Amino acid sequence: MADNPFIAEISRHIWDSKYRFRDGDVVHDKTIDDTWRRIARALVGAEKDDRSQWEQRFYEALRDFRFLPGGRIQAGAGTGRRVTLFNCFVMGTIEDSMDGIFDGLKEGALTMQQGGGVGYDFSTLRPQGAQAKSVGTVASGPVSFMQIWDAMCATLLSTGARRGAMMATLRCDHPDIEAFIDAKRDSHVLRHFNLSVLVTDAFMDAVRRDDDWALVFPAEDVAAAGVETVMRPWSGQSAPVRCRVYRRLRARALWDRLMRATYEYAEPGVLFIDRINQFNNLWYREHISSSNPCGEIPLPPYGACDLGSINLTAFVRDPFGDKARLDLDGIRNTAAIATRMMDNVIDASQFPLEKQATQARGTRRIGLGFTGLADTLIMLGLRYDDEPARQLAANIMQAICHTAYRSSIALAREKGAFPFFEREKYLQGKFIQGLPHDIQGDIARHGLRNSHLTAIAPTGTISLLANNISSGLEPVYQFSLTRRVLELDGRYTEHPLTDYALHRWRAQRGAGKPSSAFVDTRALNPAAHLGMQAALQPFVDNSISKTINVPRDYHFEDFKEIYQQAYHMGLKGCTTFRPNPVTGEVLRGDGESAPHCCTVEREAD
Repeated sequence: MADNPFIAEISRHIWDSKYRFRDGDVVHDKTIDDTWRRIARALVGAEKDDRSQWEQRFYEALRDFRFLPGGRIQAGAGTGRRVTLFNCFVMGTIEDSMDGIFDGLKEGALTMQQGGGVGYDFSTLRPQGAQAKSVGTVASGPVSFMQIWDAMCATLLSTGARRGAMMATLRCDHPDIEAFIDAKRDSHVLRHFNLSVLVTDAFMDAVRRDDDWALVFPAEDVAAAGVETVMRPWSGQSAPVRCRVYRRLRARALWDRLMRATYEYAEPGVLFIDRINQFNNLWYREHISSSNPCGEIPLPPYGACDLGSINLTAFVRDPFGDKARLDLDGIRNTAAIATRMMDNVIDASQFPLEKQATQARGTRRIGLGFTGLADTLIMLGLRYDDEPARQLAANIMQAICHTAYRSSIALAREKGAFPFFEREKYLQGKFIQGLPHDIQGDIARHGLRNSHLTAIAPTGTISLLANNISSGLEPVYQFSLTRRVLELDGRYTEHPLTDYALHRWRAQRGAGKPSSAFVDTRALNPAAHLGMQAALQPFVDNSISKTINVPRDYHFEDFKEIYQQAYHMGLKGCTTFRPNPVTGEVLRGDGESAPHCCTVEREAD
């Protein structure tokens, strides 16, 4: 290992301010090598045998940024602090009562205090204007109560707690869906939330056919005279329930309103919730209606997931030349070790709530993915928007996915299957049935240690740590810029950033003109983003965090087509960002960061 693995000052800063273990003035991690050894030592504690061997293998996987565990793991493992090692949670179903609402608020505060991002589905709260017969009052609606959560998050930040992130979802047939869609038009409202609409197949079909669409809510008194009702699936319910129809509107009008909102101020995003549930490996026991704050982990109530990403740039050999190649075997070996490490995180972590511990230990969900894809493609001479690049990316994700499943089978043989495993039902899952026959057969014989294994997270902060490699599966946003970063004392400092691939090119080739593979988001159309996401989705059992960058002058009708294409291409969700007056730019030259998922201080990694 190089004496100084940092080639970018911001990388050292990220390590020092976010992941370096210190108690006041006492610095325990003298170097980042100490950080890697601390993490390896903490995670090997879950092993019964060959601890010294596994600790060394864990360390080797971490060394030189080969494998990047989620930020909570890096910050908390081996520190002895009362913190969670899980990046993200979805909270429990919010009961439609004052007690239930404030119980949910308290649980969210406790979770965020320990460093976890949280997701909530607010669809269970009755719409504005509905009567609460038991107390004779009128409901103020879910959006008004979301403001209490927003204030709670702001209050936690003012105490110096780690900046948390929140996701709020609402069903597309909830009577307050229009208010939810319009909520963030005001740049001062709900700034600590990401918003996503739960879009159903039935709604997309109604949009296609230009049908009317009913806005409904579970009925308290189904016998009331003159009240129209329908049967609908609903959040927090295991089977369809009778719902009161509040009103009807054209499905296309509601769709256009949603599209106009995200076109003009980048929210809400869209989760294709039926597809998420149809492809959920635990379809037989879970109903999912929310996700973690950046969308790559759809989760049931009290669900949690620990994240980790393989740094693809660490496996490029002889970059930029005719001999440039990718060490796919090295990626497979790292994926196998990473799977074991992340499984051990479940046993090493504390949990803010016992219900979260029960869910995490019952499913043993993990989300292994990669980061640095765009820089890897550049170093291999491939343009992000060309078919060979998509095919290579798919091959990489396939290798990671299949290796993770085979490793989890081996772990099940050694340590036992996850407690919620039901062999026959699990094998009927749509994603499982798409795996190679040998993997399906081994699951049938030996079980599986982890219910879910793959996800592609945004990885903004840990990618900065790893010398500013490109983030997740995203293209390079900009090859050179200045970014403002929040210091420990609350001040902002500016850091000049040079993309990792460009730094390597200059070190190797000098100041010569970069190759045609050096493309950033400004050179890519939305189809390139969608194509890359769609190429990877078949190998991701959780989901993918992806932001499709759209030029300011992109026509609205073309913009709407992005979401239609995302649905027809089989994606689980879609998020776009178009520069706009409400949220500004993604990363302006002065470092201002606008969308919640793209800020280095707020990211859940």
